Amino acid sequence: MLYFSKFRIILIAIFTIIFAYLTTSNFLKFDDNYLDKKINLGLDLQGGSYLLLEIDNSPVILQRLQNKLSSLRKFFKNENIIFKNLKIVNNDTISFELGNQFVNKFESDLQDKEGDINPYYQRFKSHKYDYEVKDNIFFLKFSKYGLVELKNSSLEEAIEIVRRRVDEVGTNEPNILRRGKDRILVELPGLDDPMRIKSLLGKTANLSFRFVSQNEESTFGTEIIQFEDGSEELIVSKRIIISGENLVDAKPNMDNQTNQTVVTFTLDRVGAKRFGKATSSGIGKRLAIVLDGKIISAPVVRDSIVGGSGQITGGFTFQSATDLALLLRSGALPAPLNIIEERTVGPDLGQDSIDAGILALIIGFFLVIIFMFFKYKVFGLIANFALISNLFLLVGILTLFEATLTLPGIAGIILTVGMAVDANVLIFERIKEEIKFEKNSIIAFDSGYNRSKTAVIDANITTLISAIILFFLGSGPIKGFALTLGVGIFSTLFSVYFIARLLTSLYVTKNKDKEKLI
Repeated sequence: MLYFSKFRIILIAIFTIIFAYLTTSNFLKFDDNYLDKKINLGLDLQGGSYLLLEIDNSPVILQRLQNKLSSLRKFFKNENIIFKNLKIVNNDTISFELGNQFVNKFESDLQDKEGDINPYYQRFKSHKYDYEVKDNIFFLKFSKYGLVELKNSSLEEAIEIVRRRVDEVGTNEPNILRRGKDRILVELPGLDDPMRIKSLLGKTANLSFRFVSQNEESTFGTEIIQFEDGSEELIVSKRIIISGENLVDAKPNMDNQTNQTVVTFTLDRVGAKRFGKATSSGIGKRLAIVLDGKIISAPVVRDSIVGGSGQITGGFTFQSATDLALLLRSGALPAPLNIIEERTVGPDLGQDSIDAGILALIIGFFLVIIFMFFKYKVFGLIANFALISNLFLLVGILTLFEATLTLPGIAGIILTVGMAVDANVLIFERIKEEIKFEKNSIIAFDSGYNRSKTAVIDANITTLISAIILFFLGSGPIKGFALTLGVGIFSTLFSVYFIARLLTSLYVTKNKDKEKLI
């Protein structure tokens, strides 16, 4: 029946007032510690940078195979297995030859689910490595699921390091998400300097300290490495004294003696011990500081450095020194990241989008209000009040969860306005049909609400299903549209069946004796 108890009326009023308060908190400043929440503006409204990064796992695969090469060599030595030509071919396969008497034994070791030489993934029902044997020559490479595990771990590590680098820059509300098997989405609203963040995210930041060799003969081998500015080439030993993993902290500083900007660093205990030993025995030698395959400086060791700290020179500006320190603190990426998609939205364009969206909402809103009043008179006013309440509820719910509003999200709000009116139109037209056969106005109105409920709920459920699918399968902007549309469905049903129905019941109860109510 069209009856609401005082308790239900109070609950509806309190519920509506709370969300109306949350909505107005986005436009007015309240000194409220309990409900200090606001809707965040998305990249397309606030302005900023959108980057889609793709991780290149080729270096990771090669590095893991090199580690496997060392473990195989150690395994063969411990098991007294005679081998030869142990090497990596095509950067993705380990090749080696065994004697006839060792082939079957090593095959059984590779097939052993409990063994360490070829780990078995119980959840994938697969080994880490696939192998093939031709004329006693083994070819070992990552299996399909071995690659999945490797790519997942490198991607998760890359996401964490990207997050550290972005947080160090101090951008507002960054959004860093995994996309597929090898991509990372980075959204940086309000970013003033997109080139700087691109530079920071594009560097792997693999740091190593190595001695410069006087000749090409070295126990660990040598390689020719160029300076970062391309001014000089040096023959550098492949032996790494310390790497970026040994760094505890790094920060920009000013050298009081030379008045140059430098990067000071602090090493962990292991790094300090190794660095002190190497510099003690290498006095007079040049120490190359290599970052991502380029020499950034190569100072001469004048004295042993045993305090676990030092400095990197290289003609830095304060900004470049700050960025280098940031890269070293956040750690090296497991693999290079390539920018495959990039968008930058200026704050002026974002404000234009907000203004256009609000204008569209106002125009659509007033056209709907005029139509409803012209078509249904008093009940049109009730529907319009419910529509306003619906908007307050929708924005209030988004505020409560501190959702991010995008331009497609504004489109979802505008669509919600039309859907909310559609529900009221269905109900009022059904009431008109009921009044033709029922003389009692209260019963006619109650029957109209009850018998139209199935059609209204079914229509909203089908839309909700679409919104859920869009939210889980869509990209960022599509998710914003799906979120506002989905929340709008629930706020619409509440405003129609609680707020509008309450006001309708109050009006019909007081005017039940009128001949024509609607």
